[in-house]
Amino acid sequence: MLAKVESGANIGLDAYKVVIEVNLARGLPTFIVVGLPDTAVQESRERVRAAIANSEFEFPLRRITDRKSTRLNSSHTDISRMPSSA
Repeated sequence: MLAKVESGANIGLDAYKVVIEVNLARGLPTFIVVGLPDTAVQESRERVRAAIANSEFEFPLRRITDRKSTRLNSSHTDISRMPSSA
């Protein structure tokens, strides 16, 4: 595992723990999001690519796996847009 971030999300008065893990591996260059099946989370791939490009970092030419998990699993929550507390 390359990186692990533990963060949190607030929805109303409820707080939820969010864990994001990223792994780089050898293989064909691809970016995979696993963990939560919501469409909004799957669309976060494009936001991650844009954030890396706008930060003037080079996008790694490897197989990237992004695992997002939380106890909350609803379609109105997009954890890729939530601020990190780390």
